[in-house]
Amino acid sequence: MVEAVLIDLFSLPANLQNNIQGLLRNTLETIEKCSSIPAPFVYVMCCQRQGSERNSEQESLLPALRDFQSLKKRLEVVSALTTAAALYTIKQRLDEKDLSIIKVILPTLRKDLMKVYIDHLFTAVYQFEFEDLQVASDCENLQIAEPRSEEQTLPTQDVVLIRSEIQMYLESLPSLKGELTILRSSLIPDDIFLHGFTTRTGGISYIPTLSSCNLFSSSKRRDPQVVVKENLRRLANAAGFNPETFHRVKIDHANAVCIMGKAEPDSYDGIVMNQKGVTIAAPGADCIPVLFADPVRKACGAAHSG
Repeated sequence: MVEAVLIDLFSLPANLQNNIQGLLRNTLETIEKCSSIPAPFVYVMCCQRQGSERNSEQESLLPALRDFQSLKKRLEVVSALTTAAALYTIKQRLDEKDLSIIKVILPTLRKDLMKVYIDHLFTAVYQFEFEDLQVASDCENLQIAEPRSEEQTLPTQDVVLIRSEIQMYLESLPSLKGELTILRSSLIPDDIFLHGFTTRTGGISYIPTLSSCNLFSSSKRRDPQVVVKENLRRLANAAGFNPETFHRVKIDHANAVCIMGKAEPDSYDGIVMNQKGVTIAAPGADCIPVLFADPVRKACGAAHSG
């Protein structure tokens, strides 16, 4: 059962631009008439032109929206300068309502592009179905959806541009729940070891159960890897380490330890090393993270003591 519908009007082909209100009206009529639930949440994604007022795009679509009273309280127009910004805003709306099954109605030429954005901004918690905007005109089409394809058909340079757009947008977001804070121990000599314990503030993760400075991504959660990567980048900037040389334990709730420079186990709850310029870490929630420092041998370790 579809829980939400996303109508992508962000970058319509030239032959569809002149009839944007007609397309939207026809699509909304189909949703209103054929949806398996009385009034699904509907999000209309469109492009905010550089220098224009944020509401101008929504106002231009108002004539097409006035006739859909049953959808009124569950319909939102989201306009943004980039696809990444618009889609991330819609993701926040979905997460607020705990929605996971989304039908995307979009032009055929945008389908492969949209799948790349979705692969980066969402996790396996969500299920996406795709419908061609030009044929979404009857009940049969609305109910029969194309399964999400795992194949990547976009040129590599286009994928790189999408990743860059997403990264730039996430970097522009303000920190949530206060400044990023690092707690340090007086027992570990600062002149030898750069160390610290993070708190739950200063990142961009808005999922309530994860707080804002989430540093772990899972396919079973709603926080995607790109958000966790941005949290790590902000932590690295604040703490003064290189995120590219960051290593964290692979939790197994056991007693295996990884020694940097030797063969890495499949899973381990401790990691030790004596190399310069490398950062190691262990997570803590209900389990306690422990840091070890040997100033004589200039070796250190991190452990998840679950």
